[in-house]
Amino acid sequence: MIRHFLAALLWLFGSCAAADGRVLIHAGTLIDGLGNAPVTERTLVVVGDEIVAVEQGFMAAGADDEVIDLSAATVMPGLIDMHVHLAAERNPRSQLQRFTMEPAERALQATTFAAATLQAGFTSVRDLGTVDGIALAMRHAIEQGWIAGPRMFVAGKSIATTGGHADPTNGMRASFAWDPSPADGVANGPVELRKAVRARYQEGADLVKITATGGVLSEARSGENAQFTVEEIEAVVATAKDYGFHVAAHAHGVEGMQRAVLGGVTTIEHGTMMTDEIMALMRERGTYYVPTILAGKFVAEQAEIPGFFSETVRSKALAIGPQIQDTFARAYAAGVPILFGTDSGVSAHGDNWREFVFMVEAGMPALEAITAATSKPAAVLGQRGRLGELSPGALADIVAVPGDPLADIGVMGQVHFVMQGGVVYRHDR
Repeated sequence: MIRHFLAALLWLFGSCAAADGRVLIHAGTLIDGLGNAPVTERTLVVVGDEIVAVEQGFMAAGADDEVIDLSAATVMPGLIDMHVHLAAERNPRSQLQRFTMEPAERALQATTFAAATLQAGFTSVRDLGTVDGIALAMRHAIEQGWIAGPRMFVAGKSIATTGGHADPTNGMRASFAWDPSPADGVANGPVELRKAVRARYQEGADLVKITATGGVLSEARSGENAQFTVEEIEAVVATAKDYGFHVAAHAHGVEGMQRAVLGGVTTIEHGTMMTDEIMALMRERGTYYVPTILAGKFVAEQAEIPGFFSETVRSKALAIGPQIQDTFARAYAAGVPILFGTDSGVSAHGDNWREFVFMVEAGMPALEAITAATSKPAAVLGQRGRLGELSPGALADIVAVPGDPLADIGVMGQVHFVMQGGVVYRHDR
């Protein structure tokens, strides 16, 4: 928590808006986010919140220009994490805090999570499930400039079937529980599920997330059983399309994952028990895989600590968590399209960069891992040409690290410069 507090202070006292004239960023090495080989000695010309030019060499400054010297650094687009939960961070008291913390307290705490994420170089995120509308409120607060945080694309309340992974009454004693409705994110059958999607539109969501199988951290017995029919998923996807939404599907088990792909979802989250047949189906249909290796490793490690999880959760964490990196390695080798995502909020916000290390360990070249966190997710979010690349017309979301991340991916954990929309939020001089 001290780290999150310091990140918030860095924003409050260390950020500065771009100058009225041009900002010239001298990049020693530039990775454009589009998968091209790095180039050396480039100048990014920023006016307002936008990159207007990328020039060879280090341009001389005019009288009204500001120069930012990153000539000893590798410069790349602001990073995009496609699976976070900014409203919370897992700890041994998480289950109890559902009943003891007021929504306003959770929202204030979440501002530190947002600041830590931005300080780590993640200038945009896809938030896949929130409580009490906190992520939706945070998105608005960030857009208004009230707090510092990444640009947010928010699913709102995750959608589950009764007793499913995102049913908010799981683990409650009977006198506390209620019969949750589609507005609460719990629905059964195509008619109710259409209503649940429309409720996400009503609350202001940008996309839809369903829990197609059981999960690790819910107080329910199975972490992998199928929890929607194909017909139900098709109803979600068709209704989501009416509202300009794409659909993300949490899925660990084989049957639920297959149903989700057949039903037309855009992304599979976690994908722990993915088979060769499902990989082929995902390639055929263009379904993306968001692996969240970091979350798998985190829950497996914490499950070894007595009392960190309930016994229900602990047994699932030990069974499911250790498998995800191997699944990622097989999926990458099989040509499944992959997007960067961490499930941060399970692990600590600001540690998102560790996913890069695990991806490279499992066989993905570093440049491909960086592209999976830049232009590829931008395209899925409908932000092609605006986010995830360093090119004229893109928003000035720019980060820098020391050294060469293609030689040592670990330097992704040493971000020392962060600009978002032309505003500098970090510059360790």
